[in-house]
Amino acid sequence: MRGGVLPPALLFCALGLALGCVRRRAWVPCLLVFLATLAVFLLVPMPRDYVEAIFFACWTTVIVTAASVYFVQRFGRWLPIVMSLNAGAWASAVVDISGSRLDVVKAFPCVLLALPASWIAERIGLIPIKVISSWFIAVATLAAVLQLLPVTPGYLPDHLE
Repeated sequence: MRGGVLPPALLFCALGLALGCVRRRAWVPCLLVFLATLAVFLLVPMPRDYVEAIFFACWTTVIVTAASVYFVQRFGRWLPIVMSLNAGAWASAVVDISGSRLDVVKAFPCVLLALPASWIAERIGLIPIKVISSWFIAVATLAAVLQLLPVTPGYLPDHLE
C-alpha cells in the first residue's frame, strides 16, 4: 500500500466512479483539469520529509472522492472539477515520493471506470456504484489508519507493504 501503482490506481478508480455519476458533458473539463494537474505536479519535486503526510493525504483523498458519489449531484458542476484537481495533485505527489512516474501512466486507465459507472447509473441506478465506492472507502480507511498505529515490532511493516 506504500508505493507503485496501487495508491494512484485506487485514487483514479474513485475518481472514475465519481465522474460516472455526473453528466457526460462534465467529463471533458474534469479530465482536462485532471491531466493538467498531473502534468504540473509531476514536474514539482516533493519533499521527502513528508512521506507519511503525503500518503495520509492520498488516502484521505480516496475517501473523500469515493464518498462524493453520495453527494455529487447536489453540488453541481464544480465538485467534479475540484475532485479532479485534488486527485491529480495527490496522485502526482505519491508517485513522486514512492515510485516511478510511469506508475501514473499505468494507473490512468482506472479513470475509465467512469464509462461502466455511467452506464450502471443510467440503467440500474446509483446503488451499485455506492456499494463499490464504500469498498474503496473501507480500503483507504484501513490504509490510512495503519499509518497511525504505533510501531510494534513485527506488525507494522508486514501490513503496510
